[in-house]
Amino acid sequence: MCDVCVMNAVKDRMLSRRDFFKTSAAVGAAATVGMTAAPAAMAAGHAGVFDMSHPLSPDFPTFFGAPGISMEQQFNFAEHGFNLMNLSVNEHTATHIDAPLHFSADGAAVDEIPVSDLVVPLCVIDIAAKAAENRDAQVTPDDLKAWIAAHGAIPDKACIAMHSGWAAKSGDAADYVGNDDADVKHFPGFHVEATQMLLEETTAVAMAVDTLSLDHGPSADFATHYAWLPAGRYGIENLAGLDQVPATGATLVVGAPNHVGGTGGPARIFAMV
Repeated sequence: MCDVCVMNAVKDRMLSRRDFFKTSAAVGAAATVGMTAAPAAMAAGHAGVFDMSHPLSPDFPTFFGAPGISMEQQFNFAEHGFNLMNLSVNEHTATHIDAPLHFSADGAAVDEIPVSDLVVPLCVIDIAAKAAENRDAQVTPDDLKAWIAAHGAIPDKACIAMHSGWAAKSGDAADYVGNDDADVKHFPGFHVEATQMLLEETTAVAMAVDTLSLDHGPSADFATHYAWLPAGRYGIENLAGLDQVPATGATLVVGAPNHVGGTGGPARIFAMV
């Protein structure tokens, strides 16, 4: 066989092998995409991303009144060529996660919340009108039924969020917390009967509020915390931006902390709409 013929034969074989590997890679990629299907609300694409978190600051109101974070600069650029802060943080300050361990003896710690439960459909229950008239307003089963009647069934593995309008008050600690003369707090939350309805009738993995607590301010028994968290679900408190997103159709991306054994922790949270 001539040299040119040999060279052409080798070239043809190389091209055939290259086409084979290209085809195999494409098939493999398609299979991978199929195996990691996105939640329905995200699979259709999104037009915007909204920040749902309050800044983590010593000025943000906290449940017990003390600042939730302190920062000490250990290194600075002028002297050391780089900046570095030491932080002391209360796990339950600003926009944060309540892990099941927060209100149970042996529930999952924050680092044990499955990643698949941190990217979820968002359902916004708007009680802002009644919260404007009553600081102790609660999400009730009737509110959930009204949402379902208007928007359809609650999606699988959703986050159910209470929008009370409280995020706008976060710059005024006295108004946000609402302590009265008897030192009782006054802000909205989830009624335990609504919590039980979600536990019994949905696969929701998260409950969120735009206030300091899943339970409303006057609660003395934290019934919603004790019902929701020991059931293996997690909570989000001090959520922001609920006035920017629709009642249904958004996907919530929860940047939960993963410190081992944590009962919760500050989180950066986004909504994709």
